[in-house]
Amino acid sequence: MNVSQKSQYNVGKIINSNISTLSFKETVSAIETWISKKQKKYVCICNTQSLVTASNDITFEEVLNEAGLCTPDGMPLVWALKSYGYTEQERVDGPNLMLKLCELSIVKNYKIFLYGGTKATLDELTQTLLKQYDGIKIVGAHSPPFRQLTQEEDNEVMHMINSTGADIVFVSLGCPKQEYWMYHHRDRINGIMIGVGAAFDFITGRIKRPPLLFQRLGLEWLFRLFKEPKRLWKRYAYNNPMYIYRFLKTYRKNKNMAMTKSL
Repeated sequence: MNVSQKSQYNVGKIINSNISTLSFKETVSAIETWISKKQKKYVCICNTQSLVTASNDITFEEVLNEAGLCTPDGMPLVWALKSYGYTEQERVDGPNLMLKLCELSIVKNYKIFLYGGTKATLDELTQTLLKQYDGIKIVGAHSPPFRQLTQEEDNEVMHMINSTGADIVFVSLGCPKQEYWMYHHRDRINGIMIGVGAAFDFITGRIKRPPLLFQRLGLEWLFRLFKEPKRLWKRYAYNNPMYIYRFLKTYRKNKNMAMTKSL
């Protein structure tokens, strides 16, 4: 099912995936509305890797299209939406969205659960958030093993998370693993799941975020490539040109669709 047919929010299609055209503030407001209504939703924070993966895998395309929101994290996605006519489009990235919701949780009394990363990362992240946001309610944290869980283990994890009454579950497993995890548990988690990628490591300082100039120029990938060339060079060597090729190939059709919806 196409998310543009069932979502109350406007989207722009980039390659094969529907990306929200909400501002950062509007995205936060949408999540708060879901929490107040006790809805079960998940949010995908998307970049070019997400969209190339979805264009290669129809199952992952469905994963993104079933999300309550797919936000434009990478600047190339923001530029794509602007080229369709959404001239005020903002970036909605994982670390900043997570920190804003943590800030609001103090006032709104939201309960936070942290899922993913290593135990050491979770311990450090918990202490960082407790220090930064006095009064924040972190009701649980879990570091899953680096293997597929048995059904029994998975049921235990679901029970553990739901027993805390968590309103927001921040999921940090990396793309596409975290998106698949949220998709497969979308009817089982009693709260809002948000896949925040490397946000746990960015917030704790385990991974240094690129300078703002790199972020605004859409060059975060280049900064990260300098930091981890052996691990990342193959990904970017394939992903970046493939995104450009497939975006240009679908540009006219997707722009016409966006312009038709705006009429």
